[in-house]
Amino acid sequence: MEQSILNFINSIYTTLQWPGVILLMAIESACIPVPSELIMPFAGWLLISKPGLPTVFVLLFGLYGAIGNVIGSMAAYEVGYWGGRPLLERWGKYILISRHDLDRADYWFNKHGSISIFVSRLLPAVRTFISLPAGIAKMNLFKFISYSFVGSFIWSTALAWAGYLIGEHWEEIRNAIRPFDWVILALFVLAVAYYIYRHVRHHNKSNIKNQISNIGTSTRSGTNSK
Repeated sequence: MEQSILNFINSIYTTLQWPGVILLMAIESACIPVPSELIMPFAGWLLISKPGLPTVFVLLFGLYGAIGNVIGSMAAYEVGYWGGRPLLERWGKYILISRHDLDRADYWFNKHGSISIFVSRLLPAVRTFISLPAGIAKMNLFKFISYSFVGSFIWSTALAWAGYLIGEHWEEIRNAIRPFDWVILALFVLAVAYYIYRHVRHHNKSNIKNQISNIGTSTRSGTNSK
């Protein structure tokens, strides 16, 4: 699978050169899993190191990566902002998402969204999908763009620099990062399992309270009728 992605990246760079970095990072940030761990190190080697460009170009390509990231992130953010909330309010109950859960997400993103967006841009896998829930929660747009740009610039520059240093062995960077994908995936699965447990527990408690309330109401009604 990754070899097919790599061939796609290579064809983009061969055709577009540096604008291809912006395009590919925009695709990666629009919830399409084209790993930046392949995009940026490959650019560091193929477009900077191999042609013999000076090290300062690593910063320039980090900027290209951040620009592309913001473009793709904005697309995902807008989808979540305009379509995600109404869709979840209507159909969310079928995947255990209630209006209460959406309100909590809004509160959480408004309070902690900035640092969450920044940190997520430095994490494999998570960085690809964080923009959609930020849009659904209607996070402040200026903060979303600002922290996305800063985090993405650091991430993109670090990967481009690593590819520049390692040269034609740049793929070793992806091999080194790959195990973290599974760790993050495992944490995500645990988080989903905890969410489902908490949601079902809350739902059961609400049902018990409603039943007790209904019994009390029925008892009072029977007493009054006597």
